[in-house]
Amino acid sequence: MGRYLVEPFDHSDRYATERYQGAEGRNWWRCDPTLQLLMRRRLGEGHAWAEPHLDRLGALMGGLVARSAEETDRNPPRLEKYDKWGRDVSQVVMPPSFHAARDALMADNFISPAFAEQARAHGADPAALGAAWTYLLDQADIGMGCALGTGGDMVVSLAEKHAPADVRDRVREIFANGFYSGEAAQMFTERTGGSDLAALETAATPAGDAWLVTGLKWFASNADGSAFVVLARLPEGAVAPFLVLWERRDGSRNGVRIRRLKDKLGTRSVASAEVEFTGAEAFLLAGPGSGSGSGLGTMMKLTNASRLGVAMMGVGVARRALVESICYAATREAFGRPLIEQPLMRRKLGELIVEVEAAQAMVFDGHLGPRLRLGPALIKLRASRLGVTAASDAIEAHGGNGYIEQWPVARLLRDAQVNPIWEGGDNILCLDVRRAMEKEQAHLPFLAHLRTLATSDLVRTRIEDLAKAVEVWSSLDRATAEARLYPLAQFMADVYAAALLEDQATWGLDDARKSLVARLYTETHLTDPGPLRGLDRPATDPFDTLLAGAVTL
Repeated sequence: MGRYLVEPFDHSDRYATERYQGAEGRNWWRCDPTLQLLMRRRLGEGHAWAEPHLDRLGALMGGLVARSAEETDRNPPRLEKYDKWGRDVSQVVMPPSFHAARDALMADNFISPAFAEQARAHGADPAALGAAWTYLLDQADIGMGCALGTGGDMVVSLAEKHAPADVRDRVREIFANGFYSGEAAQMFTERTGGSDLAALETAATPAGDAWLVTGLKWFASNADGSAFVVLARLPEGAVAPFLVLWERRDGSRNGVRIRRLKDKLGTRSVASAEVEFTGAEAFLLAGPGSGSGSGLGTMMKLTNASRLGVAMMGVGVARRALVESICYAATREAFGRPLIEQPLMRRKLGELIVEVEAAQAMVFDGHLGPRLRLGPALIKLRASRLGVTAASDAIEAHGGNGYIEQWPVARLLRDAQVNPIWEGGDNILCLDVRRAMEKEQAHLPFLAHLRTLATSDLVRTRIEDLAKAVEVWSSLDRATAEARLYPLAQFMADVYAAALLEDQATWGLDDARKSLVARLYTETHLTDPGPLRGLDRPATDPFDTLLAGAVTL
C-alpha cells in the first residue's frame, strides 16, 4: 500500500501509485537483453569478468543516478555572480543531487584509466564497457553526460600536442581519472551562431608563449567545467582553438566571467551560460605558424567523436522512453484489459522496439566499429531525432499523465530536444556528409562496410541502389544537390541500419529474433508497401517475440 490516503470513492486498485513503477528503481542492465547481447558479442572472453560490474552499474543508473536526475531537474544550478565584497566570482553552484550522482559515477567510472587497465587484464574491451556505461547514464540523465564529458578527449589530445609543458602537466592533473573527470567544455557558439566560422568575433592577441582572448560565447554548456576549448580569431584572420583554464599560470583568477545561466527547456543538470573572456590567458592548440591548420583540423575530427556522444544520448533517451512506455502499458487498464494487450498499442510499441534497436546498432557500431568518416553525421542524424520522437511517443502512451511533470516522460522530451542541436543540426550534418563525399570520397569505404554486413538480397540490392543514388546526386547542379542532401542522408542511414541488423542476426546470439527485427525494419524503410499501403499483407503479431528480447520487467 502506498503512502497516501484512500478516497472513499475508490473502488479498485487502478489508482494505486505503487502499481505504476516505471524504469526508475529497476536494474537497467538486467532489464535490457539488447545491451546484454551487445556486450556478449563485444566482450568475448572478458564478459564473465565484466558482467558483475555491469550488473552493479545497472542498479546505480536505475537507482541513485535516475533519482538524482529528477531532483536536479527540479532544483537546477544557480549562479553566484558576486562575493560579499561585490567582486565578480562567477561561481556556478550545483545542487546536492548533482554532486551525489557525480560522486557515485566517478566512484564507478568505466571511463577511467584504472578501470580500463583492469578490463584489458581480464580480456575485456574497455571501449565496449565505456560505451555501455555512457548508454546507461544517458538513459538516466543526458545533462549529466554532457556535464562530465563535453570534449575532455579534445582537451587532452590537443594539449598533449600543442600546449607548453607546464600547461600540459596541469591538464594531465585535471583529467587524471579519465576524460569525464575534468569536466571540459567546448566554447564555439556566439550571438552570430555556432556554425558560421566566418562570423566569429572572439579575438586572440599574442602574449609571449601565451595569448589573450577577448570575446563573448553565447551558449556554453558545462560553464563550470575545469578546462575550455575556445574558438578565437588570430590577428591575421584565421580561426583557431585555444585552451583556457580558470586560473592563470601565476595562480591568479583568469579573465573568465559568467554573465548569466541559460534558462533552458531541459538538460538542467548541465550548467549552460553566456561566458565572457576579458583578456583571458589562453594557449594556442595548433602548431606554430599553422594558423587554423592542424589544431582546427584535429578539433573537427574530435567533434565527430562528440557527435557520436550526442547520438548515444539520443538512443539513451529513446531506450528510456521505450521502457517507460512498456512499464506503463503493462499496468494501465482500459476497456477491461491492460494497454499492452490492445492491438494498436502493440503496434506502436513494436515499431518503437524496432526503431530503438536499429539506432542502437548504429550508435554502437559508430563507437566500436570501423572509423567511417560518414558515420558520425549519419548516426547523429538518426539517433538524435529518434530520441525526440520516442519521447513524444512515450508521452502519448501515458495519455494525459505523460504531460504532467510528476511522471517521468515529460522531462525526457524536454531533454531530448537539444540533441538535434548539439554538435550541429540536421542541415549542418548534411553539409558535412557532402564535404566528406566531395573531399574524401568517404562514401566508398562506407558502402564497402555495408557490403560486408548485409546478408539478404534485398539489402544488398539497396546498397547498390544507394551507390547509384550517390552518382546521380553528384551530377546535379550545386543548389539542387544541396537541397537533396537530406533525403540522400536518410537513405544512407536506412541502409546502414538495415545492414547492421542483418549482421547482428548472424552472431549466434538470439538470431531468430534479430532476423525478425531486421526484416521488420527493412519492410518499413526499404520496401514499397504497394498501392494498398501494406493493408493486404498477411496478418501477423510479432509483438511478444519483440518484447521478450527488448525489455525484461
